[in-house]
Order: sequence, then C-alpha cells, then structure tokens
Amino acid sequence: MKPFTGIRVLDLTHVLAGPFSTFQLACMGADVIKIESAINPDMTRFEGVDEKHNKDQYGSYFQSQNAGKRGITLNLKSEGGCEVLWQLIKSADVLVQNYAGDALEDLGFGYEAVASVNPKLIYCSISGFGRTGPKADHPAYDVVIQAFSGLMASNGESDSPPVRVGPPMVDYGTGAQAAFAISGALFQRQQTGLGQYIDVSMLDAAIMLMSANVVDTTITGRDPVPHGNAHPSYAGYATYATADGEIMIGAWTNKQLSSLLKALGEHERGEEVLEIERSAIGQSKQSDTKLLSEILLTRSAMEWEVLLNRAHVPAAKVRSLKQTLDEEQLKHRGVLQKVEGAGDGCPGVFPVTAFTYAHGSPSITAPPPKLGEHTREVLHELGLTEDKIEQLFENGAI
Repeated sequence: MKPFTGIRVLDLTHVLAGPFSTFQLACMGADVIKIESAINPDMTRFEGVDEKHNKDQYGSYFQSQNAGKRGITLNLKSEGGCEVLWQLIKSADVLVQNYAGDALEDLGFGYEAVASVNPKLIYCSISGFGRTGPKADHPAYDVVIQAFSGLMASNGESDSPPVRVGPPMVDYGTGAQAAFAISGALFQRQQTGLGQYIDVSMLDAAIMLMSANVVDTTITGRDPVPHGNAHPSYAGYATYATADGEIMIGAWTNKQLSSLLKALGEHERGEEVLEIERSAIGQSKQSDTKLLSEILLTRSAMEWEVLLNRAHVPAAKVRSLKQTLDEEQLKHRGVLQKVEGAGDGCPGVFPVTAFTYAHGSPSITAPPPKLGEHTREVLHELGLTEDKIEQLFENGAI
C-alpha cells in the first residue's frame, strides 16, 4: 500500500508546476483526475520534441508530469460541466488549481464555495506571485520568476549578463513544495478533521531554493556575485579541463583540498593546506589553481573521477544528460521507471520521485492520459448513466 492510496485528487492545473505537484501525489498512490477543457486543454499537450505527438495533443512536455493520472474533459462554462465538477468535489480529498487570477473563483469554485460543500477538502492554489500582494494578479512563467527573484542575476559568470538556469527548476521546485504542503495538510486533517487552503507561490519557492544566498544578502546588504563554475576563494571547488573533457571538483573543506592535492601527488602542499586557517585559504587560490590546472590536464576526466572518489574527494566528470541517463548508477535507483501499457508516442520511461521506501515505494501505474481518455469511466463511477453521459457530450458539457 502506498501512502496516498485511497486519496482522490482533482487536478485543475496546466503547464509544469501544478501538474508536477499532482504527479508526485499520483506516484504516491493517489487517484489523480486531471480535468481539462476539450477545446482548450493543457498547453503542454502541444509542446515537445516531436511534432507528430504535439499535433496528437500528446507532447513530451505534457507526458513528463502526467503519467499515472486519469484524464477527463469538462466544460466549466456549461451547467452540465459544473454539475459534474461539484459531484467530483464531494468525492475528493484534494483539489489543486493554477487558473490565472480569479478565473476559477469567477466560475464559482473558489475555496469558500467548495469548502461549504466539502469542508474536509484540501484546496491548493498555485500561482506565480501568490494570492496576496501587489503582484497577485500578474502572470508568470519559470523564466519570469527567475528574473524577478534574483536567481538569474545570481547565475552565470562575474562579467556576463544574468543567465537563466536552463531546465525549469523553479516550476519543479514549486511543484515539489506544493506536493509537500498537500502531504502536510492531509496529515494535519487526520489529526484535526479539518480541511485546508494552501497558497503556493513560485516566487516564494524560488526564494526558498536560494536560502543560503538570501541569508547572506540580508547580513551583508550585498547581492551575490555570480562566479560561474569556479568559487571565488577556493581552488578546490571548480571545474577544470582534463585530457578529454571537464571535471567538476567539490573539495570545499581544507581536509578535502588536502586529500585532493595528495591524490594528485602534491603531498607537501596537501600537508600545508591542513595548517592554513580557513579564512586565509583564498590567499593561495591563484597558485593552487595553476597547480591543479596543469596536473589535471594529464589524464582523462573519467580517470580523475575514479581516482579522486577513491580518495573521498567529491568530483565528477561533466556529463551530458544523455550520458547520465546511460549511467549504471541510475539502474540501481528508482528515479527512472518504466510504465506498462505505453503506446505509440509515449517513451514509457519517466523520472518519478527522488526517494524510495522500504515498502510501498512511489511508482507509475499508467501512461499519461490521452485527452478525455477516462471521462466515461469517471462519470460511471459517479453514478451517471450512459444516456446521461451521452447527453452531456451532445450538450458540449464534457
């Protein structure tokens, strides 16, 4: 049994952050019902690396965080569609939405209205800037939040313009925070019997993901200085060229730097480093960097990775994502899982959660749903007859 077996989640989200949060819950056993408009579905259905799949409304961006869910279509601008959603709300434990502004409230499905029908419901609202403050109604994507939060300005080289982090890390960080908040609210409900309203902000998530930088800035009053792949003070914490590529070394402490130098054959310098005060280690950065640069060019990145890891020095060859996905290490972990029943257009393998349990570990139970794939199935579960379902289809309600 998984942690959320028996929990029903209504997923009224789109793009990445919201769907990723409910995907995490689905991996943990929740029955996640993704609710979309038949004529204006989740925009990520049209986004991905294969144009054929995009035209089929099954883009890879959609697939990456919607496996394990059931998909239905509802027209919430119709009386019949709203009627079905109210029935679903009565049967649900969680509702997650990231409609723009007050769009869902304007349709009659704000928290207060929903809680009056199902007071035990966990209602999670995800937005760019949160539901309070002067920017509460402003739209946002991952890159916009990176720009507003200071993340872009903290990234890149010291002499370069701000550089955004490539993958949508704010989206996924926000989704993880939302899933965590929902999990906590479900546990709280078990103790109190009360539902909950959750306000998740992408901006707040970005600030949280920069905790150390935020604290440093509040102490000094100065912005973090971007320094690319090399620490401004520590020679052992940087990327170096090797005979066939680059290696990232994370020798942060004096002891680790000492171990690094000794592994490279510089035993005398390695012993000296142990006697230097931490605050003074940066004074020798230039000479240490020159020494490391010359030695690391003599072997391949993979050779150095093996040698340094044996010496307990954090280090890794700089790999491409494709190279990493082929690594033996991932075969021993549960983060990449194959889903049964994947058909044409579905790769069948997805990242799941970053953890496993001794029993009831997270897993994918089904491929991402095609648009409206489970509409009839879910409506039958609600007790609707086939005639009633046909009528809803004819009226454009589903």
